[in-house]
Amino acid sequence: MPSSTSRRALALLVIVPPALAPMAPAFAATAERTPTVQSRLDALTTSPDIPGAMAYIRYPDGRTATIVSGTARRGTKQPMPGADGRFRIASVSKSIIAATVLKLVDQGKIDMAEPVETYLPGVIRGEGIDGRDITVKMLLQQTSGLPDFTPAADWSKIGKQDLLKLALTLEPTPRGRFAYSNTNYMVLGLVAQAVTGRDFREVSRDLVLRPLGMRDTYWPAKGEDGIRGPHAHTYGVHPLRPKDGVVDVTRLPGYAFGASGGLVSTPRDLDTFWRAQSVKSGSYVAVAQPGWPKGARYGYGVMEIPLTCGGKLWGHGGDVPGVSTFSGRDRAGRTVTVYATGSANGGKARELLIAAFDTALCAR
Repeated sequence: MPSSTSRRALALLVIVPPALAPMAPAFAATAERTPTVQSRLDALTTSPDIPGAMAYIRYPDGRTATIVSGTARRGTKQPMPGADGRFRIASVSKSIIAATVLKLVDQGKIDMAEPVETYLPGVIRGEGIDGRDITVKMLLQQTSGLPDFTPAADWSKIGKQDLLKLALTLEPTPRGRFAYSNTNYMVLGLVAQAVTGRDFREVSRDLVLRPLGMRDTYWPAKGEDGIRGPHAHTYGVHPLRPKDGVVDVTRLPGYAFGASGGLVSTPRDLDTFWRAQSVKSGSYVAVAQPGWPKGARYGYGVMEIPLTCGGKLWGHGGDVPGVSTFSGRDRAGRTVTVYATGSANGGKARELLIAAFDTALCAR
């Protein structure tokens, strides 16, 4: 029988509020601007648990910078891949799922004001949960009240467990108030499938990835555990073998991560995505949830967070075992993606990763 650690480990697959706890001081502090992105990343990779890290920056004038630290494989001097190296982007996938849904809205196939019941009749039912009371907009903004399946999921059953059915047995959060839940984006994937008759992976590929030229971004196929093309190895605690400590977790069942966090991409492709996105005023709701920084808001698959240098970032973050990442843009059009090849989802490592992201967006 798997341990309680194994049962809860799916919560690591995508970014959840506890993992955001260090964000508040990192973004809100009036820290000195002398540290560089390189020094931030170098500080991060001094930990043997995080052998590599990288940042990719595109400035509004078109200049780019790729900054790497550490190694692509523990125990070697193999350099980290650059802007075209692939990695699991975890909950940054939500931003692309949201963009897919908005394309379907533009096509008249989805109405954000419509209840989920319209598209998934009789599917969303539970104690205190009713799809007739939940709109598509609520799913996008994380205000639906649907409970997050991740704390209750069983890693040993990944790919076999009905995560929606599991979520519907849990206690809902207050509808109309922000509460981060991976279940919301799982349901959005189902809505996309319902209105098109195709898997949400195909829909997002045809409506977002291909039109933008994101050629190196893909949803893993069923049964695919590796990462295609150039990539670094990733390291973390394997949910089924927690007693082994930090091990190579490059091979994971990515297909099962689903619409909430299953995409594989590159920093260059994410730059392409963020440059194509406009900042949609009026689409954000206040985040009043422990662990989120003061002034944070959440929109259609996008977080809005104040920067230390003034201004705001629009983007997303995510975690899977072995990878932690942040990706987004500022209003001027500067885009940044940073990721670490270890689980920087708490403590000092989290602060350093966020500091690198903030520095990359703020440095002049």
